[in-house]
Amino acid sequence: MPELLLEVQGLETQFRTPEGVVHAVNGVSFGLKEGETLGVVGESGCGKSVTMLSFLRLIPNPPGKVTAGKALYRGQDLLKMTDEEIRHVRGAQIGMIFQDPMTSLNPVMTIGKQLMEPLQLHLGMNKQQAAVRSAELLEMVGISDAKQHLNDYPHQFSGGMRQRVMIAMALSCNPQILIADEPTTALDVTIQAQIVELVKRLRDELGMTIIWITHDLGIVAGLAQRVIVMYGGFIVEEAPVKELYANISHPYTVGLIGSLPRVDETVRQRLFSIEGMPPVLLNKPTACPFAPRCKWVMERCWKENPPLENISEEHRIACFVDVKTGKAR
Repeated sequence: MPELLLEVQGLETQFRTPEGVVHAVNGVSFGLKEGETLGVVGESGCGKSVTMLSFLRLIPNPPGKVTAGKALYRGQDLLKMTDEEIRHVRGAQIGMIFQDPMTSLNPVMTIGKQLMEPLQLHLGMNKQQAAVRSAELLEMVGISDAKQHLNDYPHQFSGGMRQRVMIAMALSCNPQILIADEPTTALDVTIQAQIVELVKRLRDELGMTIIWITHDLGIVAGLAQRVIVMYGGFIVEEAPVKELYANISHPYTVGLIGSLPRVDETVRQRLFSIEGMPPVLLNKPTACPFAPRCKWVMERCWKENPPLENISEEHRIACFVDVKTGKAR
């Protein structure tokens, strides 16, 4: 088994709010192999983004705080690094494309200046070298006449071009890991497809390791090798992508896949919807967080939170029920 590039163990993150303490991430553990693309899926508020921001130490404190866990990157715990040490990891070794290209770029700085900054900070380039490299990066992500665009401001770019700039910034220092946080949200479908194809091409050319955060299982199917499904701050299912689609085993994943429109159906089917609302995490769940919305719920589900256990060599789920038979495992 290849050595893990990143290993997250028992990660817990909480936020203090006027209503109480929100338990946003509740003991998340996963590994990431070199060269792998990992999809992280789940609806809004399930803890996907907070998990990644936690081990990158980007959670604002207060109100947020990582209360437990380890995040080992090449054997070093990111959560125990000094501020100076983690600054040299972020951007240089782990790059991140943030969720909203419209607000992630500084509106009063030129595109060129924002691209040049990490190159000068992490790679020690002078201004001229950084400008040449910035133009190369823009060309690489499909922006033509790149040199002319270096002096433009974000408002002069379309949403798709801004997202390409964000990808160029994330790739500027040749990071080992690229974390893409819902990079196609708020973009129209054709631009979404272009961004996904761009990331695939760059992954194959540069041999990058990618974590792709999304709520869209359709995108994950064509991009990732392995998928983690999150709900209520927990991982509820994890499997290689082909195994997940062939053998869906958690009721929540059944609902997510059932809500996707299919093009191979000859008869039009109504889309499946998951009844109810996501859990309010003011109290850390002691029972199954999905129980109130689950059609297979049993008595035991209201009393215990199922542990994440293997049902095959590479397939883990947190559920007491076999969704194929509706009976206890």
